[in-house]
Amino acid sequence: MEKIKVGIIGSAGYTGGELLRILIYHPNVDIIFANSASNAGNKLSDVHNDLFGDTDLTFSSDFHSDIDVLFLCVGHGDARKFLDANPIDSAVKIIDLSQDYRLKANTEYQGKNFVYGLPELNKSEIVSAQYIANPGCFATNIQLALLPLASKGLLPNQIHVNATTGSTGAGQKPSATSHFSWRNNNLSAYKSFEHQHLQEISESLNQLQSDFLPAGTGSLLERAAQKINFIPQRGAFPRGIFSAIYVDSDLTEEEAYELYESYYAGHPFTHVSKANIDIKQIVNTNKSIIHLEKHGDKLLILNITDNLLKGASGQAVQNMNLMFGLDEKAGLNLKSVGF
Repeated sequence: MEKIKVGIIGSAGYTGGELLRILIYHPNVDIIFANSASNAGNKLSDVHNDLFGDTDLTFSSDFHSDIDVLFLCVGHGDARKFLDANPIDSAVKIIDLSQDYRLKANTEYQGKNFVYGLPELNKSEIVSAQYIANPGCFATNIQLALLPLASKGLLPNQIHVNATTGSTGAGQKPSATSHFSWRNNNLSAYKSFEHQHLQEISESLNQLQSDFLPAGTGSLLERAAQKINFIPQRGAFPRGIFSAIYVDSDLTEEEAYELYESYYAGHPFTHVSKANIDIKQIVNTNKSIIHLEKHGDKLLILNITDNLLKGASGQAVQNMNLMFGLDEKAGLNLKSVGF
């Protein structure tokens, strides 16, 4: 098989850097261009210092369609603007890491629809897709924690989610809440009950449990918030997401483990652990690790993912592998940082 020719738009940010780190060593990929107008002519390692010694590639201001797949590592709203201004050859596959095409009402481009790129939900559709909308980081983590229950119609009326993310989730551009002196030794909540990822989470859960989303005239976000009580938090660490979710459930702990292990049996990156879990197990990997506990009538679901990998660039490469008929794990044999 000839190598896949890859182009990247927005390659100077965190997700672009992680994507480059994976693709430089991917056995089936040639990087044709890494676009960054503000860094054109500079080496990739001038911006992504971790790539020093790994590549002599430089950033380019050029863009063209002589590629097989285009990754859009741009801000929310910018992917749609870019595609409107730069129509892509219809033969080129697109993987968008922004939120622009994730929701069912906003998926159309050039007469085709973006497929929501969560392999544990839509693997067969991803395999034949032309365009992929890569899921959000919180959305990936929370959906993976809940999909097995939804697959059996076992989601209750109320779901309670507390999830903490690392500072890289806010992007590379410094802000008041990502500045080290504020973030270090600190913890805060934000967008409580109204985080935008509730929308894609609720659509995916409703895909498996068709009565999950309440009917009504409110917005998708308002209707999702009626069922999912989500408190996002900013953690004092760079990367990773730890979610603690509980629901009312009649399942025994043994039955819950059987359900989750069965659901994820064919998915190589999502694992179910009977031992307690912590973020260091998944940092720098494309893994999601789930732990379950039963407390009275409550089922506690813990899940850990790396927000930049399984929550962004790693999952994007996982989707690319599926789209091109490769081993799903190609290029993604990444090792955790341990201690």
